[in-house]
Amino acid sequence: MAWLVFILYSLALLYIFLFSLSQLHLTWHFLREKRTFPTKAKNLPPPDDWPFVTIQLPVYNEKYVIRRLIKAITSMDYPADKLEIQILDDSDDETATIIRDIIHSIHGVTIDHVRRPDRIGYKAGALQYGLKTARGEFIAIFDADFMPQPDFLKQTIPLFNKGVGVVQTRWGHLNRDYSLLTRLQAFGLDAHFSVEQMGRSHAKSFINFNGTGGVWRKDCIIDAGGWSADTLTEDLDLSYRAQLKGWKFKYLEECVAPAELPVIMSAIKSQQYRWNKGAAETARKSLSHVFRSSLPWTNKIHALFHLLNSSVFVGLLVAAVLSIPLLFIKTAYPQLDLVFRLGGVFLLGFFSIAYFYWIAAKHTTGKGYMKYYFTTFPLFIIVSMGLSLHNGLAVAEGLAGRRTPFIRTPKFNITSEKSNWHNNTYIRMNLSPLTLLEGIFSLYFIFGVIAGVIMGDLTLALFHTLLATGFGIVFFYSIKSFRHG
Repeated sequence: MAWLVFILYSLALLYIFLFSLSQLHLTWHFLREKRTFPTKAKNLPPPDDWPFVTIQLPVYNEKYVIRRLIKAITSMDYPADKLEIQILDDSDDETATIIRDIIHSIHGVTIDHVRRPDRIGYKAGALQYGLKTARGEFIAIFDADFMPQPDFLKQTIPLFNKGVGVVQTRWGHLNRDYSLLTRLQAFGLDAHFSVEQMGRSHAKSFINFNGTGGVWRKDCIIDAGGWSADTLTEDLDLSYRAQLKGWKFKYLEECVAPAELPVIMSAIKSQQYRWNKGAAETARKSLSHVFRSSLPWTNKIHALFHLLNSSVFVGLLVAAVLSIPLLFIKTAYPQLDLVFRLGGVFLLGFFSIAYFYWIAAKHTTGKGYMKYYFTTFPLFIIVSMGLSLHNGLAVAEGLAGRRTPFIRTPKFNITSEKSNWHNNTYIRMNLSPLTLLEGIFSLYFIFGVIAGVIMGDLTLALFHTLLATGFGIVFFYSIKSFRHG
């Protein structure tokens, strides 16, 4: 049994180490890409004749944000005779009535209020349903929490030269400074978009449409087989199918599409669950096609870690849970001490991740980035550790093929520190067994710290302290909002 624990622990650390090296490689590509950054869309000649564009707005029960969304979309600086707006409305509350009232008050813009007879396929089903009647050569997509700038289309459309199927823009954050939780989310998302997307772009590897804040060529969607609801990340799934068909994707760093970040832990968890499980489902569906393709092996390896990047939570969870039994195994088998010391090489993985986020903070923040990094990165890592149980189980379900429904992330219309969500009728708070287990895990790792002190082995004391703190924070924020739910 001791050897089994040791082997599983080592494999988990090995996967985390390899993942960190892949992030380091993306950082290297990002730094090379940055030398020629930015490729400004506004420096490209505009089309002689602007193409017809359809803007799709998939919404479901969005009464708090639908007004500002429609206002932002109808303010687009684009020829009105070359633009149509599809509001793909699956709502079963007063959102539908609000939309109808808004449409009646707007003139000069073509707006179609599309209502399906059922909600089959959730967001993917709505997008595919709208695609059947969309007249645009290009399809721009925005979720309900986005507020794109008026020049969004004029920045993105000129990038669609021959063979380009998607232009994805960077997400901005309307409420970055609302709370600790929003600051940490912004920190992680900034790194994903700037370093990962630009790094993959430079490496000519797979990048992905992020579900919103981007534009598709309609022919690309059709050629790739259309939207599918057989994963929870229909955006990542279609992105891989399209690129395997030979379509090119472009990432436009300088064009920012502002959006609202979730402000309570339950909303963050529902979003994280969908993203992590959906990525695992897409890996299960697409990796075999990637490795059977004629793409270079470097691209295949990048795709492997791209699609399995959420699996790092599984590795972290396994390593965390087994680390405490390892304390007792080290005491019982002192002859293994040298082997355990060799495990210190995996610290290089942590420094790789730290460097990855350092570069992201420097790029996105500019002056003052050092203070921002050192006050944010440690908490980001700690809370990520605390989410390893929730996200790790989501990944395991995805890899196992267990199907679950699409759970939307509730929107709040929170854009300033003075705003509050206390009367939000979409929030349903309940104390789940998983939340209770997160609280128990915090106590488990406190025990690990105490056990290490008693046995005189502080090798894993810092690791256990971070885990205890991370799970404690996640548990605290999970129950904190109950009084307002």
